[in-house]
Amino acid sequence: MGLYDRYLGTRIRLSDAVLPERVAIVLTEQDLLEQGAYDTLESVLEWAFEYGARNLILYVSVLDEAAVPTLRRQLEGIDTSRDVAVRGPADDHQAETPIQISIGLGGKHEFATAVSALAREVEAGELDPADIDESEIERRLVFRSDPDLVIKTGAERLSDFMIWQSVYSELYFTDVNWRDFRKRDYLRAIRDYQQRQRRFGR
Repeated sequence: MGLYDRYLGTRIRLSDAVLPERVAIVLTEQDLLEQGAYDTLESVLEWAFEYGARNLILYVSVLDEAAVPTLRRQLEGIDTSRDVAVRGPADDHQAETPIQISIGLGGKHEFATAVSALAREVEAGELDPADIDESEIERRLVFRSDPDLVIKTGAERLSDFMIWQSVYSELYFTDVNWRDFRKRDYLRAIRDYQQRQRRFGR
């Protein structure tokens, strides 16, 4: 680790500001085709937990769903000591592990699936419509963690990911592409987060 990285790490650790416990990172299928992409991912996982994360949520957007099985095999095989849950577009069972990975499971689709589940329960007489509130919707989402920090590499635009859960998240955009993402880039995102005043929509 270089001198600048150590400097950033020290500033973060000495700060009284809180660290993000739930971090989400948005990537593209193309990012993972770059040489060294999975080495970078394994390093980022290590850095995230080193600097206070309890959950790391990774979203990989895909253009062709035919790529999902290959990506799933690769991502399920990443080298980490923590449990990993990978979910694709056809999955509706919840991810509750420290590392949660979504491959092409967009936020709109996830939300629509949760609403469909509620409708079926109402139709079956298992749920009173008057009892439906935010918590009932959240209970049926695949990803239930609300990210404190969402990191988007490569461009300043949002993806269709966790549109319900990230409504109050802090967003951090970096023009650094995933293939060039280093520890200092991750630490800059954490330091930026520490310097913000979260308002949670207020």
